[in-house]
Amino acid sequence: MPTKPHVEAPVTEVVSLDALAQQRRDALPSPTTFELFGVSFTLPPMKSLPLAMQQKVNIENGVAVLSYALGEAKLKEMYDAGFLFSDLELIAEEWLSRAGLQPGESQASPSS
Repeated sequence: MPTKPHVEAPVTEVVSLDALAQQRRDALPSPTTFELFGVSFTLPPMKSLPLAMQQKVNIENGVAVLSYALGEAKLKEMYDAGFLFSDLELIAEEWLSRAGLQPGESQASPSS
């Protein structure tokens, strides 16, 4: 019975991105505290939000991302203070600009 010649499997290169990912995380700006109509709130850098958030809200919808980041208690405080939807849009726009993003620009974009 003839034997098959031994063929070595191609070597797969493994690239660890751990150090690069940590450098990017370390370079994120500090959280920003905003104040509007007597309500103070602190938002983390947008790029530090958990990936699981993308499953819950449309990342391109700044108000939805803002609502997620603020949480229900802070949103209730804003509602009680008489905030309008346009106020939430203003906050989302300012938050996006501080993250170096423009409204409608996904943070997952490699060019951002």
